[in-house]
Amino acid sequence: MENRIRTGMISLTMLLATGMTTAAMAETESSKARGGQLYDKWYAVVGAKKPTASHPLYPADKKYANEPKSNWRCKECHGWDYRGVDGAYKSGKHATGIKGINGAAGRDMGEIVALLKDEKHGYGDKLGDADLQDLAMFVSAGQVDMDPYIDRASKKPKGDAAKGAAYFNTMCANCHGKDGKKPKEMKPFAKQMGNPWEVMHKVLNGQPDEEMPALRALDRQVVADILSHMATLSE
Repeated sequence: MENRIRTGMISLTMLLATGMTTAAMAETESSKARGGQLYDKWYAVVGAKKPTASHPLYPADKKYANEPKSNWRCKECHGWDYRGVDGAYKSGKHATGIKGINGAAGRDMGEIVALLKDEKHGYGDKLGDADLQDLAMFVSAGQVDMDPYIDRASKKPKGDAAKGAAYFNTMCANCHGKDGKKPKEMKPFAKQMGNPWEVMHKVLNGQPDEEMPALRALDRQVVADILSHMATLSE
């Protein structure tokens, strides 16, 4: 009897250990979220100084050609919706004519890291190995197709604002206020909703260099509901 109990305990221990290992291996959402923040503003994430020379791939005739702090951000060329010239940045002041990263979804991470480190992209001496891995993880496996959650023509979120109010008031309002106007240096959410793709990216991945939780592990519809509530807030 004692041997059977001991054997059972050993089996249970092995099962729990295996389960924990599997769970640890499967947990990649945190890497994707950090990669999303690097995509947003990598130098804020790693605590580096803002670049002082323009990115070599940014077109010299475009609006932010003389603003390295902007044109070194991945989002500035590839867009918040990851579609570049085929997405929200196909026109307007942020348009560059550069393709998005959506074509790299599912691509081998080693190939993406090599691309980031090459002479043209130039991130090899700016990001460490862990940073490059997280950014590659985001590009390969962390992109979210936003079309099911944001209407591209009207820019309106496809969510339930009433449900979104409950989510927002319990998860977001403590820092942002129920009116979405905090902190004071932040543009009110009602005004930010003119670019819902940016807001969704930040809700999913968090704000660089801020204690903002990333909600990408939640159902995407929850995020759409939160955005729908944000769109009802007053300016």
